[in-house]
Amino acid sequence: MFESEQTERSGNDADTCGGKMMKPGKGLLKEMEQYACRHHVPIINRETAELLIVLGRLVRPARILEIGTAIGYSAILLSGILAKGGRIDTIERDEDMLAKAHENIKRAGLEDTIAVIAGDASDVLPCLDKSYDMIFMDAAKGQYIGFLPECLRMLRNGGLLISDNVLYKGMVASGEPVGRKKRTIVNNMREYLDTLRNDPSLDTSILTVGDGVALSYKRLETEMDP
Repeated sequence: MFESEQTERSGNDADTCGGKMMKPGKGLLKEMEQYACRHHVPIINRETAELLIVLGRLVRPARILEIGTAIGYSAILLSGILAKGGRIDTIERDEDMLAKAHENIKRAGLEDTIAVIAGDASDVLPCLDKSYDMIFMDAAKGQYIGFLPECLRMLRNGGLLISDNVLYKGMVASGEPVGRKKRTIVNNMREYLDTLRNDPSLDTSILTVGDGVALSYKRLETEMDP
């Protein structure tokens, strides 16, 4: 099973939610970008980070769920676009990543804003009984389709599901043959995108930002097709 892990408050109130935002390429986020580059940790690229900031300013979410914490880069970035008093829950299964994420979140003074949940998302998601304004999917690409039903269950009407790396180096959209090792991931991602496009409760657009980002808006009851 999993446990919700939240480190103690450090007393550092700089760059907290509902106010100042940490900018990509500056301060702690720059240090994290450099660490990720040195240690080959997958984090969102600059274009995707800038897109998240714009989307967050428009949505102004009070609650965000992130699937795939890594070292905490996206969670710290997203904290800056929360509504005042907002919260982020983020899920990570790798112990080394968890330790680094806690360290970075503590350095940012965001222990009361970001709750890191240790465990595999396939185990954690069914146990969550919350509603979210925004969900950011940035985990193992082949697992997106399996996570989707639980994400849609928790995403409120009028909320936004953001899925990163959905084009997988262009292979998902390409008609070219895919090698055996990557075939399952590509096929699963194609199924995921088809499901998003065909879900009557969603309006989905796929952007060629970074390695592909899918934006899915969950319609309000009054916006549903008759």
